Amino acid sequence: MKSPQPSSAEPFLPLVLTIPSLQRAARGCEGCPLFARATQTVFGEGPEDARLVMVGEQPGDHEDQEGRPFVGNAGKLLDRALKEAGLDRSEIYVTNAVKHFKWEERGKRRIHKKPNAAEINACRPWLDAEISVVKPQVIACLGATAAQALMGRAFKVTEERGKFFESGWGPYVTATVHPSSLLRITVEEERLREFGRFVADLKAIGEKLVG
Repeated sequence: MKSPQPSSAEPFLPLVLTIPSLQRAARGCEGCPLFARATQTVFGEGPEDARLVMVGEQPGDHEDQEGRPFVGNAGKLLDRALKEAGLDRSEIYVTNAVKHFKWEERGKRRIHKKPNAAEINACRPWLDAEISVVKPQVIACLGATAAQALMGRAFKVTEERGKFFESGWGPYVTATVHPSSLLRITVEEERLREFGRFVADLKAIGEKLVG
């Protein structure tokens, strides 16, 4: 008889927590059904002593193929915004609340599908472990999924965007929009305005970093 599939990543965590050991262990994670359709696990990357951790929702199609977070169009936009805000991505730990790409087929394309609460909860041990290792000064949630994963289902980015809250993981946790939301804006004037707001949010995050 086939043993039941775990409903959490917890059994897959290594005994000794470091970013490299977590990255290696996560490659074999089968803590929720998403692993079966993904090309590979897309774990977080960045310095183990980063002052800032940025958390997105989940990897997209480009990330699933390359095995790295934020390397698609949203990642390129994030890089541009970070540069304008005076932040260096190489000094930031970047990850996602969910480590496998959830998608649905549309023609020949694989289209992003929002992860559900069970999938987010199943992946939560990885995110908790990453944060516990890095010990950042600021955790910046990009979009509602990441924000609700860390601050509860009632959290609304539309109402609490840009505010800083004390947290058990470090001095500050905050939330802003996910860069992919900017890519969906079709009116150029609005897109430029919202990009400016996003950069302003990142500048405020940078002002909280000490050292």
